Amino acid sequence: MISLIQGKVIGNNSGQVSILTAGGVGYVVYCSLAGLKDWQVGNDVSVMTYLAVRENALELYGFINDSERGLFLRLIQVSGIGPKTALHILSLGSVDEISGAIARGDLVYLTKVSGIGKKTAERIVVELKDKILLVDGGNSDSAPEGVLGDVVEGLIALGYQASEAREVIKKIDSVGKSTEQILKEALQNIK
Repeated sequence: MISLIQGKVIGNNSGQVSILTAGGVGYVVYCSLAGLKDWQVGNDVSVMTYLAVRENALELYGFINDSERGLFLRLIQVSGIGPKTALHILSLGSVDEISGAIARGDLVYLTKVSGIGKKTAERIVVELKDKILLVDGGNSDSAPEGVLGDVVEGLIALGYQASEAREVIKKIDSVGKSTEQILKEALQNIK
């Protein structure tokens, strides 16, 4: 599998860039809008990639960072979402914006992509909502640490969804409280 390409951008048009490596091999890489903006002709770049192997083609998909590639990999695991559709979803906004939309269940945001209807958007939300919350992207939905992390783990062990557990602990003032006190308060506030 080809996971990284370094070289000079020699072409940038219609959703793809052409990269010439130091070894003299040129690759066509399909990319999101963020990649098209960042990878201008003449620039030396390092591109995180995913190689899609199909019956009649080998296609490279490029990403500006590992979190973008991680979201792409999660999207293509959803039934009915192929690499090109996942790339179109990535063009909606930043990884944090898209992850937030999935975590919130924002179907209107997801259906802005051509070819994504309400049912497909619902499938994305159902299949990825809890997985997205576990991705460490530095946003407010990332997994809490310390005492609050213990409380979330406790709630999950009691059968609550990870998303429910994280939402309820956001509303609790944990300063000066023990794990047991926070867990008790969370259990009183959880729906």
